[in-house]
Amino acid sequence: MNDVRDAIDAETAIHYRTCPLCEATCGLEITMKGGSVARIRGDRDDVFSHGFLCPKGSTLKQLHEDPDRLRAPMIRRGSPDDPESWEAVSWDDAFAEIEQRLLTVMGEHGRDALALYLGNPNVHNLGGALYNRAVLRAAATKNIYSASTVDQMPKHVSSGLLFGSPDAIPVPDLDRTDHLLMLGANPWESNGSLCTAPDFPGRVKAIQERGGKVVVVDPRRTRTAKEADEHLFIRPGTDAFLLCGLLHVLFAEGLVSLGDVIDHVDAAAVDAVRAAVEPFTAAGVAAVTGIDAATIERLARELAVAASAAVYGRIGTHTVAFGTLASWAVDALNLLTGNLDRPGGAMFPLAAHASKPRPPKPGRGFSTGRHTSRVKGYPEVRSELPVATLADEIETVGEGQVRAVITIAGNPVLSTPDSGRLAAALATLDFMVSVDPYLNETTRFAHVILPPPSPLARSHYDVAFTTLSVRNVANWSEPIVDTDQPQEHEILARLALVLGGQGAGADPAIVDELLLHGALERSQKDRNGSARPAAELVALLEATEPTDRLIEALVRCGPYGDGFGENPDGLNFSSLRDNPHGIDLGPLQPRVPEVLRTTSGTIELAPPAIMEDMRRLVRALEELPAETAEHAADGSPDTTMLLVGRRHVRSNNSWMHNVNVLVKGKERCTLQINPADASRLGLDDGGSAKVASSVGSLVAVVEVTSDVMPGVVSLPHGWGHAQPGTRLSIAAEHAGVNTNVLTDGAVLDPLSGNAVLNAIPVTLAPA
Repeated sequence: MNDVRDAIDAETAIHYRTCPLCEATCGLEITMKGGSVARIRGDRDDVFSHGFLCPKGSTLKQLHEDPDRLRAPMIRRGSPDDPESWEAVSWDDAFAEIEQRLLTVMGEHGRDALALYLGNPNVHNLGGALYNRAVLRAAATKNIYSASTVDQMPKHVSSGLLFGSPDAIPVPDLDRTDHLLMLGANPWESNGSLCTAPDFPGRVKAIQERGGKVVVVDPRRTRTAKEADEHLFIRPGTDAFLLCGLLHVLFAEGLVSLGDVIDHVDAAAVDAVRAAVEPFTAAGVAAVTGIDAATIERLARELAVAASAAVYGRIGTHTVAFGTLASWAVDALNLLTGNLDRPGGAMFPLAAHASKPRPPKPGRGFSTGRHTSRVKGYPEVRSELPVATLADEIETVGEGQVRAVITIAGNPVLSTPDSGRLAAALATLDFMVSVDPYLNETTRFAHVILPPPSPLARSHYDVAFTTLSVRNVANWSEPIVDTDQPQEHEILARLALVLGGQGAGADPAIVDELLLHGALERSQKDRNGSARPAAELVALLEATEPTDRLIEALVRCGPYGDGFGENPDGLNFSSLRDNPHGIDLGPLQPRVPEVLRTTSGTIELAPPAIMEDMRRLVRALEELPAETAEHAADGSPDTTMLLVGRRHVRSNNSWMHNVNVLVKGKERCTLQINPADASRLGLDDGGSAKVASSVGSLVAVVEVTSDVMPGVVSLPHGWGHAQPGTRLSIAAEHAGVNTNVLTDGAVLDPLSGNAVLNAIPVTLAPA
């Protein structure tokens, strides 16, 4: 009997790793038996998440074992509508096909005939986070697109203009604040975004338990709103008006205080902001937001007098017509209430792999528009063009027309505006490549699919999310299963080599070496006489896998690193490997002025681009109707409503819908509508409604609920799986509808190029 028990124990192993499925970076405890996942639960010893886990994290087993997940490269020999038109091939054959067909297109029509689209999952894995830059550099095309322009690009732009770097994003210091104002955010469902905080709900509740206050502003009574001390309905798309109204009150009532950053802000910029927000009186803002003037004045006073406070705005404030202005106003409020860069306010994280803090000095600053899109002249932002114009570039004949596309870990057919038009455009391409584990709504148009391995088969370190974390931590996870598939970094390296003309058979190690030496050389750039040759440092690396070697190099040269022996107590690869529950690097610390990269070396509170766009906001304040009418001029019910999206804790955009345990149960892709609106429009709970916009229409199941304010309807994003040619068996059974057939690709936030996905005017009728 003991021999049997010993044999069972020998087959059982417990591994710890970080969940790669959302921004929360929760620690997982994974029990393996006989090479298979037996159990997944939260890692109670994780230094950051302390055992918290959402429903998605426990499904890595199902994702790993999903029979629909592709295990070999695929080449399409027939119609994209036919799932049987695909043939599994070898990796060499797949890259040979790409080399022959893709380089032919680029050779005949130029490098700008290729467009690349990078999806959200790239920031959740090391291969995409570290190696996509090699693909982009080798492609040498102006046609770069990503999920950023249907998500958070306004925050990058406002941060770039304010602080000089688009990645210098202050996050709310949740664990020490006394007052939290959230707009357009629902962390009970999203787990937090642009604010890495495992157990975000628990951290918010802790604010209340220590006597603080939490206020949520949202057109829906979300799960987060229900847990807040105060929830305020707001007319969709008007967050910038409210935020400027709060700024107006601060100035009008003498409540402005710059706090600890006073020496790093030009007084003239403060005066410029005062003048810019002068038109946004509480009474005027109340008329367009639906929040009364007295409440607006009280909100501003509470922010100003709180012992510490943080304003946090997320996707609901970004995916609207004034997304960049709203994003700027969030940070302006934090600054002008004395809460920027101080404990309990909005602070700048310092990740273990970041560059070492440097002495304050003027930087290069931030600008946009180094080139523009061919068809509509949209300016680039962070080297990207708005993905809303990708269909224009494919459809419009002429020099520079996009004839080939590479998508890496994205599903733009479901996630970008006017998606029916984009799908039709993708079907006309001469050639398309997708790096993706699924045959989904987008990759069905590809001619070659290159599938990366399961997340359990690769190491993990959060390159992106530790730079947005409410506490400085470091955590590296080893792979826990073997795979016959190439790692994603190898796939991307080979793709880069093909694009760079090195050939399909070139050794991916060429790219490994270039990236590693480049990272080490950059780390030594400011050391002058004490700089060490990259080759010397490479010889000291402990890690063996290319992505791990890159992370080791960055961490050892980083702010907490051992400097390759110069600081014996600092972090190295052994530190990461030997601490599977993570390393706690402490609470956030003030970082102004060293974090600034503006040309002035100060916080540029009133950037010209923002001040100019404020004129557009003033015009809208004068033109926007005070309320959504309930009846048309002839007395009939007004069928026009404003559409907003929503999230669910069991979804992650579009790609978690093929996991049965996450989609079973009550239907989630419903059109939520207020009871009063449903009654006057003749819509019944559980019935169907036709929803139409200026660019498309769909029929959705109606869900009548008082959680949505009057005049507003809500559909979740990421659905619409009932499309031919896909291999998503479970998602097809829970297809839902694609809300992006209703969004107009011609309507953008002009400063960031971000798509407007919320506050969409739609009409409703019983279906």
